[in-house]
Amino acid sequence: MNMQEAAVRADEILDGTFAAIKPPVHWTHEQSIEGSCDVQRSRAVMTIISKERRGSFLGVIERYWESQKYEQLSVNNSDMPAMYYRTPDGFNVRVLVGGAGQAFFEVATPCVDPSEVSPPKTEAVGPNYAGKKTPIPDVKSGFWSAKESPSSRT
Repeated sequence: MNMQEAAVRADEILDGTFAAIKPPVHWTHEQSIEGSCDVQRSRAVMTIISKERRGSFLGVIERYWESQKYEQLSVNNSDMPAMYYRTPDGFNVRVLVGGAGQAFFEVATPCVDPSEVSPPKTEAVGPNYAGKKTPIPDVKSGFWSAKESPSSRT
């Protein structure tokens, strides 16, 4: 596998993860980073994830990743919760929810054969801030931005 093939695989991991998030969220590409033999692809969610919904949001991702046989490496349950997993083919995946309710996803490839790497082909849902400073989330969702936990809805 070369770096371009690994980048495509990283994009597939992110595409599958975002397809599992229901209702869907707005997101943007962040910078793609190429090392000497690895690639990091990242995305930022532009939908505001309220404190009350962060557990549900992370639960959706956790269930999807575990259904794909990803191995859990670590979980951080602080005010900025995060989960770290590894795919069966050696890609490290991470999601972190920041204080403003913005979720950040990253996939880091294993070391592979050096090659040129093209930008991601998947279109962002909303404005694409790739290569620019990503603003704080500004998209409200009736579900993900709600101020009550899903179990408290009547």
